[in-house]
Amino acid sequence: MKQAFRKHFVYLIFIVLLFLSGWILAFPPNIIDKNQLITLIIGILAIGLWATGIIPEHITALLFFSASMLLSIAQPEAIFSGFSSSAFWLVFAGLIIGIAIKNTGLGKHIATLLVTHLEANYLRLISGVVAIGVLFSFLMPSAMARMVLLIPIILLIASHFGFQPGSNGRTGIVLAAAMGAFFPAFSILPANVANMVLSGMFESQFNQSLLYGEYLLLHFPILGFLKALVIIGLIIWLYPDRIKESDDSELNNQKAWTKSEYLLALLLGMALLLWMSDFIHHISPAWIALVVAIIILFPKVAIVSTTEFNQQINYASLFFVAGIIGFGVVIAQSGLGEVLAKELLNRFPLNPEAPFINYMLLNLVAILTAIATTSPSVPAVLTPLAEPLSQATGLPLKTVIMTQVIGYSTTIFPYQTAPILIAMNLAGEKLTTAVKFSAILAIFTIFVLLPVNYLWWQFLGKFN
Repeated sequence: MKQAFRKHFVYLIFIVLLFLSGWILAFPPNIIDKNQLITLIIGILAIGLWATGIIPEHITALLFFSASMLLSIAQPEAIFSGFSSSAFWLVFAGLIIGIAIKNTGLGKHIATLLVTHLEANYLRLISGVVAIGVLFSFLMPSAMARMVLLIPIILLIASHFGFQPGSNGRTGIVLAAAMGAFFPAFSILPANVANMVLSGMFESQFNQSLLYGEYLLLHFPILGFLKALVIIGLIIWLYPDRIKESDDSELNNQKAWTKSEYLLALLLGMALLLWMSDFIHHISPAWIALVVAIIILFPKVAIVSTTEFNQQINYASLFFVAGIIGFGVVIAQSGLGEVLAKELLNRFPLNPEAPFINYMLLNLVAILTAIATTSPSVPAVLTPLAEPLSQATGLPLKTVIMTQVIGYSTTIFPYQTAPILIAMNLAGEKLTTAVKFSAILAIFTIFVLLPVNYLWWQFLGKFN
């Protein structure tokens, strides 16, 4: 009964989006041109299909490619930009690394070390996995690289505790790893792309630098630590389960390390060091991962054989990732996001005498801009508007800039959060699960964490 209601509700949402698209087509807003109108309609339908999961995500991606080319809303280089992006190749390399971690048995050995500290109860397990995700955020600057390393190990831990595919426990532990390694990381300056784009935009436009310690103090207590606690609480509430270790667990009977495991551990250790030091050499985590993947596949090494490569690579997830990234690029290049953001700002009642209302409205604009343009694009759209916004609100320039972080870290849809969709694909979990969780977390963030964060910033004197 519950499943049938959920299915009908999902279809109802898509029908509403279909009618919305028809309404916009019949009565187009005068603030956008014809190309932006078509882009908006394609965007609404694509988001609807990805969010509801009515058809497989990779088919939606292929529909996006086809519609965009047939209607000529952008150049092929933009539409298919996902295939040349570093994110695509990081996912590709991550799939190979994941197969190697699983097939060699290295994942079992790492998972065994972790489970000895996590097996008291379900709450401790979820809390421990979220904490590991946060810890990795300090060590590794790439969110996608964190998912690539964590998910294969987390799946083995889930199996060890008796959580089968489709169970609350398996979904819960995957969400703990994915959400724990993603959302709190926005409070750590070098831990994701959006933060670094913001830092670069701020420095280039205002000749000021964001300092690691200052940024951490401003954001980590609420967006990092407190949000991690909220993630734990939501998982326990939405996906309750109990630990039920099975006698036939893969982790119960460990064999000695093989030559392949030692070599893979060495390769991953070197990759981790390079990922952690990317601020020195500036090499993308994707290319580091790709080199590791090539070595893993190399005939003389053959940690992953040609047969395993052909049979175990999830090509559907690669098309999905390429579609999501291409969609974000098309939206950004069309100028649609910038138009919508400026229109929102023009309609919002900014008042220098109401700092809390200004603070909430600026966050809301950033959240909506992230929906229209994807999270890393928010600084590019809103940073040039920071000075007039500072004058209109009476808030310090840096405070206005920092509201972007809260906005682009409050994400819902999969195209906004590439690392989350990568994690769900690597784990074989439904993307709609992540969308549902992210939506609830976003609502809690807006109505609870944002006011609390306002008090924290007020304590720090950021509104003076």
